[in-house]
Amino acid sequence: MMKKLILVNFLIFSTTVVCWSQTGKDAVQITDMLKIQRAGQLDISPDKKKILFTVQKIQPKAIDSANFEYENQLWIGDLGKDHNLRQLTFSKENPGQASFSPDGKSILFIRNVNGKGQFFILPLTGGEARQLTTCKYGVGSPKWSPDGKKVVFSVNLKLNDLISDLTLNPSQQVPVWSSEKPGFAKNDYFSIGKTKGDPNGDLAQIRAYLNKNEIDNKAKVINKLQFQGESATSADIQLSQVFVFDVSGKSEPVLVTPGFNSYSDPYFVNNQEILVNGRLDENVFPDRSQESAIYKINIQTKAVSTVLGKKESSYRIGSVAPSGKYLVYGVSEIGKPSVGKVSVQDLGSGKDISTIQLDRNLNGFKWSDKEDILYFTAQSNGGVPLYKTAVRNGIVSKLSDESEGIEDFVLGEKSFIYSKTSVQNPSELEIADEQFKNTKVITALNSGWLAQKNIVLPEKHTFKNDAGMDVDYWVMKPANYQSGQKYPLLLEIHGGPSAMWGPGEAGMWHEYQYFCSMGYGVVYSNPRGSGGYGEQFLRGNVNNWGEGPMNDVMGALDRTVAEGWADTTKLVVTGGSYAGYLVSWIVGHDQRFKAACAQRGVYDLKTFFGEGNAWRLVPNYFGGYPWEETAGKTIERESPINYVANIKTPLIIFHGENDLRTGVIQSEMLYKSLKVLNRPVEYVRHPGATHEITRSGDNRQRIDQMLRTYEFFERFIH
Repeated sequence: MMKKLILVNFLIFSTTVVCWSQTGKDAVQITDMLKIQRAGQLDISPDKKKILFTVQKIQPKAIDSANFEYENQLWIGDLGKDHNLRQLTFSKENPGQASFSPDGKSILFIRNVNGKGQFFILPLTGGEARQLTTCKYGVGSPKWSPDGKKVVFSVNLKLNDLISDLTLNPSQQVPVWSSEKPGFAKNDYFSIGKTKGDPNGDLAQIRAYLNKNEIDNKAKVINKLQFQGESATSADIQLSQVFVFDVSGKSEPVLVTPGFNSYSDPYFVNNQEILVNGRLDENVFPDRSQESAIYKINIQTKAVSTVLGKKESSYRIGSVAPSGKYLVYGVSEIGKPSVGKVSVQDLGSGKDISTIQLDRNLNGFKWSDKEDILYFTAQSNGGVPLYKTAVRNGIVSKLSDESEGIEDFVLGEKSFIYSKTSVQNPSELEIADEQFKNTKVITALNSGWLAQKNIVLPEKHTFKNDAGMDVDYWVMKPANYQSGQKYPLLLEIHGGPSAMWGPGEAGMWHEYQYFCSMGYGVVYSNPRGSGGYGEQFLRGNVNNWGEGPMNDVMGALDRTVAEGWADTTKLVVTGGSYAGYLVSWIVGHDQRFKAACAQRGVYDLKTFFGEGNAWRLVPNYFGGYPWEETAGKTIERESPINYVANIKTPLIIFHGENDLRTGVIQSEMLYKSLKVLNRPVEYVRHPGATHEITRSGDNRQRIDQMLRTYEFFERFIH
């Protein structure tokens, strides 16, 4: 485990209070969610004079104004005195993943064409964007070569496509790993498609006929382990592959990753070599191996060499220095919650020159011009600060505050340009000097409609739990708060279970402000098991999903109630995903809430193991599988469905019809059990919705779920 950095202004366990204030008189309304715009995907020109970024907004659909869609557009601006920010694209095909060419004369971006992402290039000297690719499999994750002549990108391919495509696989090779088709020898199954199918033919022709039915989606025959996606099951084996193409557009993209491994996240080391992530053992069926390695590939010869990789570990590329001299990489244990160790390697010698001394999950690495300083972000204590470290010693300095979130950033000439979320504003672009001082907001994405809104700021507190861990929590008083009055109090719980909430986390901005505007107080916390507090805290809920985290979130509730302004006869609770689990656990063990809302949760861990695509949480947190004696007893003990007879609190249950991350059968079990017990319960299914319903789902359904939660609470607190 990496050494923990003692941060400046480390929060001692005694309470710290941040004052709350209100900036306007108008209440935040439910439909204000539709006004929120977000900036992201920043890039900066090589001469440091221009910035490029995306803006996401929510728009009424052209032919159905009662429904809404997300729209992403590219924006460009100058880094001079006036910035001159302006919208660059007006396409309905959601352009994104944009970057300046190494010579700064053009912009490469991806736009959907007939449902597939394709590369376009836009000259900054004027003219229309020109389409560069017509890849039938689409494109993604582009990186420029240093000389600006080539771009590498990755794409997910179906195994059958990779085998049968004569351009990609002219020799018609097949994998060395077994298809895991029961009753077939190692590679026999892959030859079935070479026979002409006939339902009345011999056995080989019958098999070919059945295989064609699978290809034509008349049957879905599943042999792989990870067969659940986010919204549908799939029998297809997907392999990520890397291509290179000439930006001049004179030739089609060329596959550069050999064999039947899965390669992703390409980075140029020089004009001829790239680094990629890939599975450690390409001789193992893809679903069986969680171990990953870092490989170097020559894009001309396709020769592959291993840079980093070992058993029981997952290696990931963080970044490659523009010069190609250094690699930032992370390595973490597989099979358990972990915070990866991040190091810098000298690619010439193959030796590490430093390990970054911060016990957090690090992201978004950017290099100084001299490549002696590395900048990055990390979730920490309720925010997403910006950090820097000297490349050769790994000592970390924090540049921004934990009360806000830096979502993306670029390095200017003695400046930072970044997208930020805060309680006062969910998203704007700002600029700061090289010490991250003298900050200035340079966009007005949300400030206009927010100017007259009554925004509630949270008060931060910390307490020590029964395991000796410091638990952060935040309290938001109602927008109409008056001293001496009593108010309903909503306990909000995050999912994951390794998520993190705080003032620097953008996802819950609107929900918190909405409930405060409706006269509720809100309390939320980061219980044991949350991310953003280091590996020991992250593993604090191993074999203990229920009682321990419940004690932490209820500890935050109890301390808020002790302030004296909350009406203890009007306590309510909500949460989604793992928090749906914890809500159901709490109401099965505590009767103080007047009403509760469990969203897209996990209620029976045995069933979750079978129906959820996040099923590996079961062995990772409970040390085994439901049929194993020791793990089975723990899984049984930690499943809220086993305490359903104790649930008397009025409960509304939400689940998306297409949610396969947690699966829907458990919510049916919970609802049906409570209905048989004649308990006050309501069950809401959102057609077509996935697990992402409250974050990036259909906007009418997002509004529907929040309003139904509020309306349900109101039935029981009055």
